[in-house]
Amino acid sequence: MGAAPLTIDFKWLDHGTGLNVPRAESDGAAGLDLSAALAPGDSLDLQPGARAIVPCGFAMALPIGYEAQVRPRSGLAAKFGITVLNAPGTIDADYRGEVKVILINHGEDIFTIQRGDRIAQMVVAPVSAAQFSLVESLDATARGANGFGSTGHVAAQ
Repeated sequence: MGAAPLTIDFKWLDHGTGLNVPRAESDGAAGLDLSAALAPGDSLDLQPGARAIVPCGFAMALPIGYEAQVRPRSGLAAKFGITVLNAPGTIDADYRGEVKVILINHGEDIFTIQRGDRIAQMVVAPVSAAQFSLVESLDATARGANGFGSTGHVAAQ
């Protein structure tokens, strides 16, 4: 049996009322589906190569020590080339505005979004408080300063 679920204060905005509260679609899912809060009868045509900020119609109060990551839905990415532009987008614990998703169409066809469509997923995760300590040198590692693509490979000279 898993841990008790984290309780997050949640508020519908007028244009979100009637949509599904973000929720996991299966018992083992980590992501909570986010729905488009377009006006009833409205749609948004996302042209190939275009991006749009899509409202979700709610605000929330994450507990301090947590963040929400907005991630693409794999089915939309695989079938239509629709993804979250700043994936993962971060919602901080002190943000109280509307949750919105920046979508981009990497596909070849217009993608139409309707009210209530599941457009992204949100994963709530703990975060570590971090601070930096200024030092004169860092400890040595086998990797050293070898960067992009260097792990497990000979670094280009």
